[in-house]
Amino acid sequence: MAENVKEHFDIAVIGAGPAGLSAAAKAAEYDLDARAANPDHTPSHILIEGSPLHANTIQRYQKGKHVMDEPGYLDLRSPLEFAAGKREQILKSWDQGISETGINFRANCEVTKITGSRGNFEIHCADGNTISANNVVLSIGTQGNPRRLGVDGDNSHFVQYQLDDPDEYHDEDIIVVGAGDAAIENALALAKNNRVVIVNRKNEFTRAKQGNLDNVLEAINDRNMAFSCRYDASVKSLSVPPPGSVGTVVLNTARGDETLPCHRVIARLGSIPPRQFVESCGIALPNKDPEAIPELDGQYQCNVPGLYIIGALAGYPLIKQGMNQGYDVIEYIKGKAVKPVDHPLLALKFSLLPYLADVDDILALYQQRVPMFSRMNALAFRELIMESDIRYCVSDAQQLNSLQSQGASISQERIRDIESARSADIQRRQSAGLAIKPVTPISPPVITKLLRSGDFIYRHNDYSNSFFTIIEGQVTLSSAEGSDTILGPGQFFGEMSLLSGRPRIGNAVASNDTILIETPRRTMAKLMAANDEVAKGIETVFLQRTLQQFFTPQGSYVDLRDIAKQVKTSHFNTGKYIYKEDDAGEHLYLIRSGTIALSRLENGKEIAIGQLHSGQIFGQMALMGDPTRRESAYAAVRSEVIEISRQPFLALLSKSPESITRLQTETSKQLKSTAELAALPEQASLMSFLLAQGTGEGTNVLLIDENLCVGCDNCETACAETHKGISRLDRKAGVRFANINLPIACRHCEQPHCMKECPPNAIHRESSGEVYINDSCIGCGNCETNCPYGVIKLSYQLPEKPPFLSWLFGGVGPGPGEDKNATPSNMAKEIGKKAVKCDACVDRPAGPACVQYCPTGAAQRMEPAEFINVLNLR
Repeated sequence: MAENVKEHFDIAVIGAGPAGLSAAAKAAEYDLDARAANPDHTPSHILIEGSPLHANTIQRYQKGKHVMDEPGYLDLRSPLEFAAGKREQILKSWDQGISETGINFRANCEVTKITGSRGNFEIHCADGNTISANNVVLSIGTQGNPRRLGVDGDNSHFVQYQLDDPDEYHDEDIIVVGAGDAAIENALALAKNNRVVIVNRKNEFTRAKQGNLDNVLEAINDRNMAFSCRYDASVKSLSVPPPGSVGTVVLNTARGDETLPCHRVIARLGSIPPRQFVESCGIALPNKDPEAIPELDGQYQCNVPGLYIIGALAGYPLIKQGMNQGYDVIEYIKGKAVKPVDHPLLALKFSLLPYLADVDDILALYQQRVPMFSRMNALAFRELIMESDIRYCVSDAQQLNSLQSQGASISQERIRDIESARSADIQRRQSAGLAIKPVTPISPPVITKLLRSGDFIYRHNDYSNSFFTIIEGQVTLSSAEGSDTILGPGQFFGEMSLLSGRPRIGNAVASNDTILIETPRRTMAKLMAANDEVAKGIETVFLQRTLQQFFTPQGSYVDLRDIAKQVKTSHFNTGKYIYKEDDAGEHLYLIRSGTIALSRLENGKEIAIGQLHSGQIFGQMALMGDPTRRESAYAAVRSEVIEISRQPFLALLSKSPESITRLQTETSKQLKSTAELAALPEQASLMSFLLAQGTGEGTNVLLIDENLCVGCDNCETACAETHKGISRLDRKAGVRFANINLPIACRHCEQPHCMKECPPNAIHRESSGEVYINDSCIGCGNCETNCPYGVIKLSYQLPEKPPFLSWLFGGVGPGPGEDKNATPSNMAKEIGKKAVKCDACVDRPAGPACVQYCPTGAAQRMEPAEFINVLNLR
C-alpha cells in the first residue's frame, strides 16, 4: 500500500449526485447503528466529491427548475427524502439529510485514478492523497462531457451547452437544440422572457419524462407564447455573429432548409460517458462506441470485483432510479438479499406464465434467448420489460378461463398490499411529524396478457405498430400471397409497421404455449434512439423482410442477409428529387414510407404523370434495359426509399426467377398509367395539384366533383347530425382546381401527425385505418397544432337539439346541421373544449355520412392510389 495512505474505509462512494448521496446515506445509517452499540465507532464510509457542493448537476440546474420524480410506478428507497418539487427545495432537503444521517462527506476532492480490487482499492486524489477502501461505489455521472453540435462554430460564444440562470436573458431570439428533459426545461424557462424555438431531430419527444412532455406540448400550443418547435430538423450550419449581435442558424427540415435569426443557441444534446477515466480504473466497456456504458451484474458490480457503478454512468439518469440503486448497492455490500424496487411489478407481469422461476432468472433467460436483447444493458432491459406487455398463448377456453380467474385474484391481492403499505406509511409519517403525501387512486396492476392458440396477433392491413419478440413457442406469419414463415424463440416481428408506419402486411398467429413480449412503439423508438446496435439489428431484419416480401415471397429472408447489406435506405424531404429526367439511372427504388411523384417537362412546365406509395417500386427501367430516366421522381411528402443497384437486383432475381413476371407486370402497368396521364395535360395538372396539397400521405381522402356538386351542403349537415351537432368537414373552405374541391376534412394519414404527441393517448387508429379521438381527450390542442391540414378543432359539447320532427312540423329548434349560434352549457364549459375531427364515420355501418347523403354522388372518399379513377383513366 502506498506510503501516503492515511485513511481506510469499508465503503468509498465517489460522486455526490442523487445516487451517491443515497448510497452514502444508507452507509451512514449502518454507522449510526454501530455507534449506538459502540460510541467510539468511526465512520466506515466516505463520500468523495470533486466539486464544492453535493449534487453538482442539480446545483447547476436553472433557478426555480421543477425537478420531477419519475418514473411514477416506482417507490423510493432511500434514507433521504425526495419528491417532485423545485430545485432549491430538494437541495435544502438533501442538506438536512446529510447532516441528520451523518454522512462522512468530503468535497473539493477530485479523484484521478482508482486501482486495486475488493479489499484493496486505492483512490488517488488530485491533492496527492490516497484513500483506501474495501469496496468502491462509482456514481460520477456523465454531465461533464456535453455532446457538441458537430458543425463549424459549435465551440464559439454563440453556442452554450449549459444554462445556469434563464432570467439573465430578456427579449432575445433563442434556439434550443435537443429533445430531452434538459432541453425542454431550458426552453420553457427561457420562454418566459424571450422568443424560443426548440429543435427536435425526431418527429416527437421520445426521451422526455411525461411531465416535461406535457409541459412542452402545452407551450407549443399556447398562442400567447412565443414558443415553437421544429420537428424532423437538425442544425446544418451556423453564422456566428460578433458578441452581442444576431447570428443565424440554418436548419435542415423535412420541407427543406430554413434560416432562423437568433441571439444565441442553447445545445442540450446529452453527454458522453468519461471513457478514458472509466477504462483507467480497469472497467471494461462492451465496444468502441464513445457512448458505451459498463456492463454490470444484478448487483451493479462491474468486471472489477468490489467496484459498483450506479446512476447515469450505469445507464439510469433518472433521480429516483439512481437513489434506489444507491440504497440497494449498500445492502448488497452488507450482505443483505435485497430485490430491486421494480421486482414485485415484474413478478405480476410474469405471474400467469407456465413455469416457476424468480424474476431475475426470467429476465436473464429472456436476455440470453433474444440476440437483440443480449446487446442491451441489463438495467435498460428491465425498464423495457416494465413498459411492455407479456403475452401468453394458451390451448383452449377452459385454460383461458382458469388463468383469468387466477389473474383476478392476484390483482386483488396486489391492491390490498398497496393499501396496507400506504396505511403503514401514513402512520410512520404521522409519528415522525411529517407531511402526509396526497393519496392517488390505485391503478389496476398489469399482469400477464392471455390469448388462445390460433388467435390472430394482428391481421393483414391492420393499422397497429407495436413490436413483438418471441420468447417461447412459434408464430406463423402468413403473407398476402399465401406463403407462411414460421418464427421461433429469439426472433421478432412487427418491425415493418413500426418503422414505416404502414399497415400490417399479412397475418400473425401464435401457436400453443407461445410467450411474446409486446413493446409499444414509443418504447421501441426510445430504445432505438438510445441503442445503435438494437436500431441496426431491427433495420437489418426490416430490409431482409422487405426484400423477401417484394422479390422472393416463397424464399427465406435468412437467405437475403448478404443482399440486404448491399442496399441502403435514403431519406428525402418534401420536394427533393430522387432523380431527374434524362439522368443516367443506376438504381431502382422501393418505397419504405411516404409518396413519390413522377413528373415530366411538357413545354417547359413540369406536370405529374404518376404517384407511387409505400411498398411500391419505381425507377426499375434503369436496370431493365433503359438506363436513361424518362421522368423525374421527387418526394411528394417526406419519404424514405430503399436503393437497390444492379448487382443485388440480379441476385434477388436469381433467387426467385418467378418474380421476373410479377416485376414485368408491375412495370407494364406503371408505364401504361404514366403514358395515359402524360397524354392528358389537364388531368396531369390536376394530379400535380392533388399531390401538392399533401394528399399523398393520406389513406382516406374526401374529394368533391364540382361538376356534380349543387352546393346543398348535405355533406356538412349529415356530418353534424352524425357527430352530436358538430360538423367535422368544411366544404366551402376547401381548395379547388379544375372541377375538384379538396374540402377541409381528415385524410387519415399513413403516419398521422395528430397521434405523435397526445398526452392522454386519446387518438387511436382502427385496424381498418380510421383515425379517431376518444373520450379521454383533455383538450390540450396538440393534435390541432400538429395537423398540417387544419382538420382538427377544439369545441365545447353542444346542447342536444329538439327532435327532427319537432323542427319539421313545429319549427322548434335550429333544424338539421350544425347550429352556429348554439351556446354551450355551464357544465360543458366546466368540462372544457375537446378536440374533434373527422373519424370517417368509423362506427357507422353505412359508411361516411357525407358520402351517403350527397344527392348527386359528388362527394367520394378514396385512397390516393384511386385518384387515377377521378381523372377518368380507368
